[in-house]
Amino acid sequence: MRRIKPSPSSAGTDRLAQLRREGRDIVSLMIGEPDFDTPEHIRRAAIAAIDGGQTRYTQTAGTPALRQAICAKLARDNGLAYTPGDIVVTVGAKHAIFNALAVTLEPGDEVIVPAPYWVSYPDMVLACDGTPVAVVCPESAGFLLTPAALEAAITPRTRWLILNSPSNPTGAAYTAAQLRALADVLLRHPQVMVLADDIYEHIRFTDTGNPHIAALEPALKARTLVVNGVSKTFAMTGWRIGYAAGPTPLIAALDMLQSQSTSGACSISQAAALAALNGPMDFLPGWVATYRQRRDRAIELIRAIPGLSCKVPDGAFYLYVNCAGLIGRRTPGGRRLDCDLDVALYFLEEAGVAVIGGTAYGLAPYFRISIATGIEVIDEALRRIAAAVARLD
Repeated sequence: MRRIKPSPSSAGTDRLAQLRREGRDIVSLMIGEPDFDTPEHIRRAAIAAIDGGQTRYTQTAGTPALRQAICAKLARDNGLAYTPGDIVVTVGAKHAIFNALAVTLEPGDEVIVPAPYWVSYPDMVLACDGTPVAVVCPESAGFLLTPAALEAAITPRTRWLILNSPSNPTGAAYTAAQLRALADVLLRHPQVMVLADDIYEHIRFTDTGNPHIAALEPALKARTLVVNGVSKTFAMTGWRIGYAAGPTPLIAALDMLQSQSTSGACSISQAAALAALNGPMDFLPGWVATYRQRRDRAIELIRAIPGLSCKVPDGAFYLYVNCAGLIGRRTPGGRRLDCDLDVALYFLEEAGVAVIGGTAYGLAPYFRISIATGIEVIDEALRRIAAAVARLD
């Protein structure tokens, strides 16, 4: 446990709550969860499950009905064929990722983590006795892993490659051609498995479709773990339902570990997830359009602030803002901004705006903002940031 550190997202949220308890007026652009309500038909399914007495333990791997619905979803959305025995339902997608690392990593095994990365990936690898290998994917490469960078990072100890598309924190998404090129590299290294974190798959702003590396290269399916959940697509973060689909021996190991740790996920939440996966998704285009409107507004305001710039994301609901133009400048109190963490702290203390420094995501100098909030909140936050930047020397 001494090898890992608290999640910067969770720590930042705790600090935000503390400042607000102290009476500070803080505008937050930190929270990575939809601000929409869970759709009504899903909520009603949960109520019906309670009224129907579905309040007991389920099978550790999840209810048969939910696992069948996950199989149908993977076939429908991703072109991937699985059976219910290839599925395990988890307490959120994070749970699935952690358990997959726990059952596969031996001390010294390496996990390739393209950077910028979701903050939890490296620490989960460390917690499971593995070695995270961060591979920098610069803005000039679209924040995407290139075949050459992947090839250079693979060693005989490489056990996993983690792919998150669209990604947190950049919103970068791989096209089918880009995934095909990565697959060609992976075919030359049979010891490397692929952990595909697809949690933002339906929040996309481009017309490139929803390509999946295991569907584009069937030979990789036997060493790919598909991880997903209902939190982002269906605004169900608090319901805590994720799932993993993959090779039978790996899924059996996940099931066994879960049987000795958490047991099955919440029965009521599983009933709600079943309604989500089998039910209408007519709400989603409107949500995505709202995210796109917020993205475009935020980009417009950011680009008007001297010293800041931002690549337009392909999906998810984050912006990864380049603040290189602020590094080396001084606050009104004379403090020098030496890194993006200093920038984030300055915005918090002087502007009352909470963002997360890019160092936490493995690539500096940037900061991440979430656009999963109202336009008026985005406007106010960036107005404050612009005023704070104008006060720098």
